[in-house]
Order: sequence, then C-alpha cells, then structure tokens
Amino acid sequence: MTKRALLSVSDKSNLVEFATGLEKLGYELISTGGTLKALKEAGLTARPVSDITNFDEILDGRVKTLHPYIHAGLLARRDEESHIKQLEERDISPIDVVVVNLYPFKETIAKEDVTEEDAIENIDIGGPTMLRSASKNFRDVTVVVDPADYNDTLENLQQSGGTAAFRKKLAAKVFRHTANYDAMIANYFVDITDEKDPETFTVTYEKVQSLRYGENPHQEAAFYKEGNVKGASIANAKQLHGKELSYNNIQDANAALEVVLEFSEKPAAVAVKHMNPCGVGIGDSILEAYQKAYEADPVSIFGGIVALNREVDEATANLLKDIFLEIVIAPSFSEKALEILTVKPNIRLLETPIEVNESDSKKVVSVIGGLLVQDRDHGRVNADGVEVVTDRKPDAKELEELLFAWKVCKHVKSNAIVVAKGDQTVGVGAGQMNRVGAAAIAFEQAGDKTKDAVLASDAFFPMPDTVEKAAKAGIKAIIQPGGSKRDQDSIDECNKHGIAMVLTGMRHFKH
Repeated sequence: MTKRALLSVSDKSNLVEFATGLEKLGYELISTGGTLKALKEAGLTARPVSDITNFDEILDGRVKTLHPYIHAGLLARRDEESHIKQLEERDISPIDVVVVNLYPFKETIAKEDVTEEDAIENIDIGGPTMLRSASKNFRDVTVVVDPADYNDTLENLQQSGGTAAFRKKLAAKVFRHTANYDAMIANYFVDITDEKDPETFTVTYEKVQSLRYGENPHQEAAFYKEGNVKGASIANAKQLHGKELSYNNIQDANAALEVVLEFSEKPAAVAVKHMNPCGVGIGDSILEAYQKAYEADPVSIFGGIVALNREVDEATANLLKDIFLEIVIAPSFSEKALEILTVKPNIRLLETPIEVNESDSKKVVSVIGGLLVQDRDHGRVNADGVEVVTDRKPDAKELEELLFAWKVCKHVKSNAIVVAKGDQTVGVGAGQMNRVGAAAIAFEQAGDKTKDAVLASDAFFPMPDTVEKAAKAGIKAIIQPGGSKRDQDSIDECNKHGIAMVLTGMRHFKH
C-alpha cells in the first residue's frame, strides 16, 4: 500500500527539504494551496487534496480538508480489521504522515491595526481538525506541527516507518499546540466581548527557558511568557550580557521594573533586593537618579538589581561597575556604557522598553489547587486627587515628595512604610506584621534623615501610634489611604505636632 503524507503549512521554513526527505522515503505527497505551490515550484511531485476528496476547495478555501476521505484516512486504525475493510469498500487510502501548522492567529492579533474581521479570518479550522485526528491515531500516524521536529522525524521514519514512542511524543506536542492556539482565540473573544470573570479562565504561555532551579536548589523551575506580551517585560527583554537568569533574578528584576515604571517625567533609578525596593531616586539626569538610589541604602544595594528609565551613559556605567550587581535593566545602553559594564563577566544587562502596558490587566497567583486572578494594581493618584485633612497643608515641594513616596510604597511588601526626602527614599520598612514595626525599621534605616522627611503608608493607621513615632522622628508630612474608623485619632495626633497629612482614598496592599 502506498504511504501518504499530507502537508499543509503556513510556516514554510525547511518545508522543501523535509518534503524531499519524505519523497525519498517513498511517501506520496498530498498538499493544499500555497504549500502545494511551493512543493511544485521546488520540483517535487505533489497531488492536490481535491484529487483525494474529488471535491474542489470552496468558500475561499474555508473548506478543503474537512472531508471524510481525509479524516477517515487519518482516523482508521490499522490494527482494526473492520476499519481497513471500510476504507477498502470506499476506496479510501490511509494517510500516514500529517505535517500541519496553523494560520498565524497570534501574529495577526499582535498587529496594532488588526481588525476583528482579520482576526476571525485567521482562525484555522481545518488545520486543528487534521492535527487532532492524526494525534488521536498516533499509534499509526506521524503528526508534525513544528518545523524544529523535521530532522528528527525523518530519522525516525527511516526506522521501519517510525516508532510508536516517537509518534506519541509528537502527538502530545500537537495537543499542547492546539490548546495554546484555542486559548489565544478564547482570550481574544473575552477581550472583544468585554467579558468579566468568565466561567472558565484559560491561560497559555510559551516557554522561554528551563531554569537551573527555582527559589531553592531542590525546586525545579522554568520561565514562560505570554504569547503576545508587549511593552516593558522581563519575558521580552533582550539580554545583552551576563549569565543566564535564575528564578530569583527574574522575580527581582520584575519587581524593579514595576517600580521604575511608576516614573516617566524625570530620570529615575530603582534598586531592589528580595523583591522590595531598597533605594529609589529621581534626578535631572540618570546619573543623579542612580546616585540618589545608591545613597539611599548603600548596604542593601550590594548584590541587588538596578532598573533605570533612561539610557545608561558612560558616567552612570562607571558607577554601576564599582559594586557587585546581579542585573541592570534599562531601555538602552550607550556603546561606551556597554564597553565598561561587559568587562564584568557575571553582571546581566537587560534591555527593555520602559513603557507601561495598561492592557496587561490581570495578575495571576497560584494557590494549592487553584488560581487567584485580579486586576493589576495600576491605581495612581496625583496632586488633585488627594485630600488634605490636617490644619497644616503640605507645600508644593512636600506634596511632590509625598507623591514620590506613595509611588514607591505601592511596591513594598505589606505592611509597608516608606520615608523619603528630596526625591530619594531614605528608609523602607517592608513586610512587617504590624505597621509600627514597619515604621521602626524605616526610621532606623533613615537615621537622622527622618528630620523634615515625609512618610507614606500603604494602608490606613488603625491607631495613632505610628504618627506618634513619626513625630518623634521629625517627619513633617504623611500620605496614607485613610478609611479607618479611627482616622480622626491620627489626624488629631498630626495636628498636635504640626504634621501635614493627606489621604489618597486608595490603599496598596501587596501580599
């Protein structure tokens, strides 16, 4: 019986070489549309699918392989006598190899000017159907969806027509591929129908790399990214230099990126350690911003991650190289900066656009047996959106410092207190079980810099004790969400000490 291979691909990478190999192994080639044309132009003998189905393509190519003569040839079990008999009665030949990849739906919806009509026309129907039919019958049919598998497939087919174990492995890859494809389509329709909290939550990610281990050496780990991620992202970043990223590197780098994205109007620098900002500064130049971030906590920055929102220039690179840093993230690096920093073999240099992608609207966290899904915290306040509740009002400079501290506090693990002064953090208290404890840590780190500094709290004060300690430390202004039944107690305490307090009406818990 003649061996048959059906080829119908959008991605024609290495197609001709693979088809040539199949032909040499004695396979009759069947094909469609552009794939058929490519094979014939290469001098290969290939038959159109319509020769097999006795039915021309119709509906602008929407119907061409959706036919019993194709799917019976794919699904017939070779070890089932009744299946073979039914094929013979209808003069249907089995199909032994299927090579299909799908309409470029992901690439289509990634286009800035994509229309709904274009997206829908790039939803493949026949391709996934053939892939699933062939994969279901993997005991007899070899199915290939990825050009990267062409060489291994040819080698395997040379082994008496291929091995069942290899065919099963290819089938498993197909089911992952079609699941990924369907998930992208499902998510596209969730977006265009503005569906909130759909009855099923479908996620799909593509592998970036295997990692040496996870948070600890006994944990296995891998890094995956969203299919069409845009804007600032560690998953999309271009690594210019340094060792492969680790699990903890990626977590910390993402935390640094999230903080630096809060700042766009002026050059900003962020230092992160264990997913908490340890130093943040803004300035008139990226050099000044980095100097402030470094000076905010020159101890904790050692071995940390630095993110900057402007190109790294020569002067900044000279300072960055003076200490041990795991990663530097920036929108770009000057040639001279790269020369300076690449002398250090272990530092990772990541380049990514520093621009917020507001469409990246969901944050997903795993719990045992489930997922928590929420909107990302894109909440922001400005000078017009805060309420002054004390007798003393902050002046323009104080309000600017308060909003700066508030932006940083949003990214500090709760309970969080941030003390800032002159466009620079001077004390950060993170992840404490009570707010007074977080304040104590921030004040201790800041030392005498607390005098005339400002303070931000990620959530309200349930008692006036934090304000009392702030007054003793010399804090001049406080920004906090408000909303406690005892807000007035804290307001009264501020008035007692001449501290200005503003409320945002928005909290920033970070667990």
